[in-house]
Amino acid sequence: MTKSDTDAPLHLQPYGPGPRAAEKIFETARDLFYREGIRAVGVDEIVSKAGVTKPSLYRSFKSKDDLVAAVLREVEEGFWDRFKSAEDAFPGDPRAQMVAYFEGLAARSVGDDYRGCALSNAAVEYPDRQHVGRMVSQAHKEQLRERLRAKAGEMGATDPKGLGDALLLLIEGVFTSSQMFDGDDKPAMASVGAVRALIAAYCP
Repeated sequence: MTKSDTDAPLHLQPYGPGPRAAEKIFETARDLFYREGIRAVGVDEIVSKAGVTKPSLYRSFKSKDDLVAAVLREVEEGFWDRFKSAEDAFPGDPRAQMVAYFEGLAARSVGDDYRGCALSNAAVEYPDRQHVGRMVSQAHKEQLRERLRAKAGEMGATDPKGLGDALLLLIEGVFTSSQMFDGDDKPAMASVGAVRALIAAYCP
């Protein structure tokens, strides 16, 4: 639907069933989940903000949980895209790759709309390990832990598991602390120096 079709604001334009409605539902849910929290957002709010009907949502997603899983999987893809970009920037140099990743993470963390990692947030919201949101998040964090341990091994760390876990804790610390402090002077900005110090300590 284009501007010529209606003068109504985008979020109030009616969307019929089909791919466009599903896309609008997904985009709206993704934004609401990130800003307000998954459990705080109901189906009624999603369809209202998306400008669609409730049957349109259930034609595209079997349930809210199905929608939650789809959103978190897209978030995961975005995470790995950024991780790979840091790797591609410094091929064959795992130390520089990790520093580059943290530089990007620190830069993103000072944004006014930054609320950390949606996957970490979901894991906190859902203590039930059988909930699909928790399962997607848990699987991602376990994979990240293994990737970081492998990266530490590539660096020649004396204790790859220890360095990998320390890097994981530093990442999660950025995700959490960035939501607690305002302005540019956030603790997350110290993460670049911290990752360099960690690597130097584990990789003499």
